[in-house]
Amino acid sequence: MIQDTLGAPLTLPNGQVVPNRLLKSAMSETIGPLDNRVPETMKTLYGRWADGGIGLSVTGNVMIDRQALGEPGNVAIEDDRDLDELKLVAQAGKRAGGLIYVQLNHPGRQVPRFLNEDAVAPSAVPFGPKMASSMAISRALTDAEIEDIVQRFATAAHVCEQAGFDGVQIHGAHGYLVGQFLSPLTNQRTDRWGGTEDHRRRFPLAVARAIRAATGDGFGMAIKINSADFQRGGTSEDESMRSIQALAAEGMDFIEVSGGTYEAPAMMGARKKSTVEREAYFLEFAEKLRSSLQVPLCVTGGFRSGAAMAAAIDSGAVDMVGIARTVAVDPDFPNRLLNDGDVRVEIVPRKTGIGPIDAIGILDLIWYERQIKRMSEGRDPIPDEHPIWTALGVLKTHGFDAFRSRRAR
Repeated sequence: MIQDTLGAPLTLPNGQVVPNRLLKSAMSETIGPLDNRVPETMKTLYGRWADGGIGLSVTGNVMIDRQALGEPGNVAIEDDRDLDELKLVAQAGKRAGGLIYVQLNHPGRQVPRFLNEDAVAPSAVPFGPKMASSMAISRALTDAEIEDIVQRFATAAHVCEQAGFDGVQIHGAHGYLVGQFLSPLTNQRTDRWGGTEDHRRRFPLAVARAIRAATGDGFGMAIKINSADFQRGGTSEDESMRSIQALAAEGMDFIEVSGGTYEAPAMMGARKKSTVEREAYFLEFAEKLRSSLQVPLCVTGGFRSGAAMAAAIDSGAVDMVGIARTVAVDPDFPNRLLNDGDVRVEIVPRKTGIGPIDAIGILDLIWYERQIKRMSEGRDPIPDEHPIWTALGVLKTHGFDAFRSRRAR
């Protein structure tokens, strides 16, 4: 039965037990205040998802540096100043018996211009014409700055452990800094941090080792990583497989596979007919990876029905399935899957009918963030809310620039 497959517990390498095979993949909540501290609403939000039956929640896009934000409303962890608030979030996220990990991230060059003019990256590679006008101009990191960022990841992980979270997930996908180091397109360095495939891999390996050194044996560590960048000159599937194998050897407790960057957003939609039929965007890559990987594997992107999720797990390709937008519109979706089996949530493009706004293509993301914000305030999402209200609310608060800048998410 579908319920038996999705409801089976999973033991991670560190001994933690995920009560079911459903992972809430990270989504940027964008509910943080102007000072990027941890808001009380974050506790409410993750308690709501916990009550909905999710087995493992991954928080969205927590930054390790307040001077390097991916978007407005990010939460940042630089030290233990928010330890008490983080403890409340951890407790809420685990109150129904599931686990909760914090996704740690640095945006690198993928920063809106209005947030930070001084973006940093492995190399000073500009964006293409579609994004160049809204993105900050990046400069190449110095060796000392790279070492500092590595330690920032470790410090944030240590604080998360103190707060009672079960683990952290390194964000190595979607064109952010870790992925920038891995990609030959954005990493054109010739020092120890670039130039060869092994050298491009040095940064994420250093981050993983620093986190392991800063935390205890039972604390979880995972990574979200691209199957490929889907950009000419970017990371290929073969190179990504080798990177995943190298990172797994550093003691990952699970690996979540996604794909694309915000210049080539494969994570936003299916790429071919076989993917549409099976729902999951990156399942074929996971099948190739499975034979050489013993670490628990999760695929996120495209799952809408219990039948497709159970089929992916029963095939042996993955151990968990990642869901995101489905729980932004229906936080009880996991419980419905575990109780009733083959239920589904339909996800449709959100359009206002206003050509210039819809053409930007970013309203869809903001619509889901609006539903997340409602849950963080103790309200229910509105699955049929017309996107025009989202557009009007954003225009009133941030002006038209907010639509262009959100390409950085």
